[in-house]
Amino acid sequence: MMNPPITDHCIEQTNKKGLSIFERYLTVWVGLCIIGGIVLGKLAPGLAQTLDGLAIFVNGAPVVSIPIAICLFCMMYPIMVKIDFASVIKAGKSGKPVLLTLFINWCVKPFTMYALAVLFLGFLFKGLIGDEATDLVKMPFGLDLAVGATHGAGTVVLHEGTKLLEIPLWRSFLAGCILLGIAPCTAMVLVWGYLARGNDGLTLVMVAINSLTMLVLYGVLGGFLLGVGRLPVPWQALLLSIVIYVALPLVAGYLSRKWIIAAKGETWFKEKFLHVLTPITIIALLTTLVLLFSFKGEMILSKPLTIVWIAIPLFLQTVFIFVLGYGLAKLFKLKYEDAAPAAMIGASNHFEVAIATAVMLFGLSSGAALATVVGVLIEVPVMLMLVRICLNTKAYF
Repeated sequence: MMNPPITDHCIEQTNKKGLSIFERYLTVWVGLCIIGGIVLGKLAPGLAQTLDGLAIFVNGAPVVSIPIAICLFCMMYPIMVKIDFASVIKAGKSGKPVLLTLFINWCVKPFTMYALAVLFLGFLFKGLIGDEATDLVKMPFGLDLAVGATHGAGTVVLHEGTKLLEIPLWRSFLAGCILLGIAPCTAMVLVWGYLARGNDGLTLVMVAINSLTMLVLYGVLGGFLLGVGRLPVPWQALLLSIVIYVALPLVAGYLSRKWIIAAKGETWFKEKFLHVLTPITIIALLTTLVLLFSFKGEMILSKPLTIVWIAIPLFLQTVFIFVLGYGLAKLFKLKYEDAAPAAMIGASNHFEVAIATAVMLFGLSSGAALATVVGVLIEVPVMLMLVRICLNTKAYF
């Protein structure tokens, strides 16, 4: 278990200095940052494009945005450095929350996402999206068919000298939703667990296990649900994201905690060093949002109603998975500190990997890529709502 006085001390210091305004009105700040990012992208498109181009590419797709990676490091490090890593081993022995998370992530979430996306995009909203609307996506890797040939629900066409697959637009959106559904959250859940006053040590264990499980199941479930012959596992994208978003801040937090306590003592570490770090996680989160929406704001503004149709099943999926996980945690008599992150790690998405995979598989301008960007749009506001629900229901555990 985590050492409770550390967390309580940070909360007390936050309240004394008035920094709790960040957490109290975080949804407002998030909204302002989304608007600010979109405005920045409109007023200074050159800056946004330059920053967006600062990325690590794999197979022609931008897998890791360097500015976003820096912001995420600043977001993760203050959380990692607070963790007493000796308690992580003890937390890992708590089998129930880990098993619950794995069950929700891999036995439930991918299939409910598929069902909801088909229901809304393929039936209820199909007329609004356009019954005859189509999308041009990349040919599946290794497939070379003649123009006019059919593959699944698509037809091979020649567009600007390149063979592409023309598929119904709603199916392209469905593909993006599927890629989100099979990419449960890793690094970002540390932020949600931190804000919900969850067990950081246990959350870290679940993040590690979830990351390793993604390496095995991401391609298998993706290939099955997308209905293409074989979906190549984006090993490079997965490994890079895990190393940059989880491993680097984890190692930095572990080493700096060890060195600072050895040099300055535990009291100085808790009362001085942690106090300085308190607002950094939230400030880094808000900066990340400004950058994300300065990159993708134009895409969102150009198709506002389409964004709504895609957002509805994603929102319902997030809430359903959270309620299911949180309810099962209560049924299994988990402590609140374990129940909150166990429910939220399934509810949220690893949108960095989903976006990178959509771009690699279907193309940057595809409906699938747009759907994964919508996942970013609703991710933070919805997860903040769920954090608030956790805090308001803490007494029931």
